[in-house]
Amino acid sequence: MHHLQDLKNRTIIQDFWIIGFENIHNVKLLPFLLFLIIYLVTLSANFTIISLVIACRHINAPMYFFLSHLSLNDILLSTTIEPEMLQIILREGIYISQAGCFTQFYFFSVSTVNECFLLTVMSYDRYLAICNPLRYCSIMDLKLRILLTSSCWVCGTIISLPHIVLLQKITFCGSNRINHFYCDLLPLLSLSCSDTSAIEAVTTINSLPIVLLPLIFISVTYVNIIAAILRISASAGRQKAFSTCSSHLTVVCVYFWTLVFNYLVPSEGQYSGLQKMISVCYTIVTPLLNPLIYSLRNKEITRALIKLQFMEYYVRIDEAACRWR
Repeated sequence: MHHLQDLKNRTIIQDFWIIGFENIHNVKLLPFLLFLIIYLVTLSANFTIISLVIACRHINAPMYFFLSHLSLNDILLSTTIEPEMLQIILREGIYISQAGCFTQFYFFSVSTVNECFLLTVMSYDRYLAICNPLRYCSIMDLKLRILLTSSCWVCGTIISLPHIVLLQKITFCGSNRINHFYCDLLPLLSLSCSDTSAIEAVTTINSLPIVLLPLIFISVTYVNIIAAILRISASAGRQKAFSTCSSHLTVVCVYFWTLVFNYLVPSEGQYSGLQKMISVCYTIVTPLLNPLIYSLRNKEITRALIKLQFMEYYVRIDEAACRWR
């Protein structure tokens, strides 16, 4: 009898209802248009960064190689979250299958882990460039760049797998309402009626290599970077060094601290409005800010963009002249 009841509970929830943002019935078109514009600008800005790094030979420094991978990861993150979130806002909630929910969470997890590792690698790149400039190019050659970025993607893919394996073994019963705008781990675990200690232990263990160690590493590198910059006698040299690091440090602060704050605040799986807004910061706003921060504060990126626009302009003039002939 207990076995039959347990089997019944296992088949109660075939899909989840993601409720998204509550109390926006009368103004849902406004957030829909806002997030749609953010998504389109995010894709355009990140694809532009990738195109510039590929097309413009003069921006071939290692930092731009890493920046292109960061942009690719931001495209993955925003595409995993935003198209479905737009449907949720417009329809005031959507149903999603367990397989679809787990798939979304997996790609979200991969992009989150990968972003943490890529930002760590970029801090190491800045450390070498400022603290060891004479050997920078010889150390950070193409082989090492490919090795570092490949390691980030592989680690993100592998580290995220145990969560999916363990989620598939969990029984979901009772309510199927996810009080969030995407499939995140804590809201999912709140719907479980089976033991979740294994997946919670994996999450705790993974927080060490994913968040804490990268934060410690980045902090140590920037202590050394700031010390090296302060030793530069020329003010112009100090300003240039600070400029090259400030963009990365801004991105690190925005991403890591919103991520840490969101997952350290007790929520019992039911996200408050504040936590949803914080989730918006690192899933939607950060992929938008990353290319903007790097492009607006980087003269080489700005010059490359202007040069590319002029090249496209002259190509169009040539095409028009050919049609007139």
